Amino acid sequence: MKILLILRQVPDSTTAIKIAPSGADIDRAGVKMVLNPFAEFAVELAQHLRETRKDVQQITALIAGPAKASEALQVALAVGADEGIHIQDDSFDQLDELQQAAAIAALVRPMGFDLILAGKQEIDLDSGQTGPALAEALDLPHVGAVTKVEIGADGKSLKANRRIEGAEEIFSTPLPCVVTCEKGLPEMRYPSLPNLMKAKKKPIRVVKTAEIEGFAGVVERVGGTKVAGVELPPPRPPGKVIGGDPAAAVKELLRLLREEAKVI
Repeated sequence: MKILLILRQVPDSTTAIKIAPSGADIDRAGVKMVLNPFAEFAVELAQHLRETRKDVQQITALIAGPAKASEALQVALAVGADEGIHIQDDSFDQLDELQQAAAIAALVRPMGFDLILAGKQEIDLDSGQTGPALAEALDLPHVGAVTKVEIGADGKSLKANRRIEGAEEIFSTPLPCVVTCEKGLPEMRYPSLPNLMKAKKKPIRVVKTAEIEGFAGVVERVGGTKVAGVELPPPRPPGKVIGGDPAAAVKELLRLLREEAKVI
């Protein structure tokens, strides 16, 4: 079984965000970048499958982004991935998620992966389009936001659970397929320093868009969108402190909730 991990490097959720002068992106100078937390579940799931099965032959981790994105790729290699693919090309960075998924599909289609794992969504844009779009481009089944995965004993089928409101769905699908991972799967183990050092010796293939067969045609067929602008949310209005007699304060609070906040 060959497993492919789709990774993304994103700003740490605790980082202070500033808007770039262009207004079309965030200012990434000094921003701490990390492996997308939902992709961490995919990395750990792949390693769990390797440890519990005898038919996992290879785990490949793929990431797209600037040279700095290799840091997130190294984390996946340190946890257990055998090799990496880094799409490092400015023209690729200009694509939206649907276009990127189509280009990735063109790149990995000849490689014959049996299982493709990705995060449910990326915590920067939160669109969650990459996994489903990749499945569509590869004409493969897709199960989204899964919290449990089991591979059949024959290695040819997969059963996956996912939460819905008030219940849980269980899907069965043949392999190959695409699975996007949600909270509820085991959290990624900590990559030890020795394994981080070993990861630096694992092979990483750097890919330019010129190496992706039919890249221009693929992007043109999908179409695409562009970010018109990025802005910070408006500042919160100052809070109100209601003092005085408790009974009168409660009446005033109810009035404010009803007439100003309009929540009751």
